[in-house]
Amino acid sequence: MWELLNDLWDFLRERRKYWLVPIVSVLVLLGALLVLAQGSAVAPFIYTLF
Repeated sequence: MWELLNDLWDFLRERRKYWLVPIVSVLVLLGALLVLAQGSAVAPFIYTLF
């Protein structure tokens, strides 16, 4: 997992695509939210957002 993040960071730094950092971080946070809330009572409220 860390190797993937390091490769992604190296790509962004080398190509000077720093504007992709907020997009990637929001996507990772949304994915983590969906995975963590899958088995909880909050899940129906999260799925109504999408």
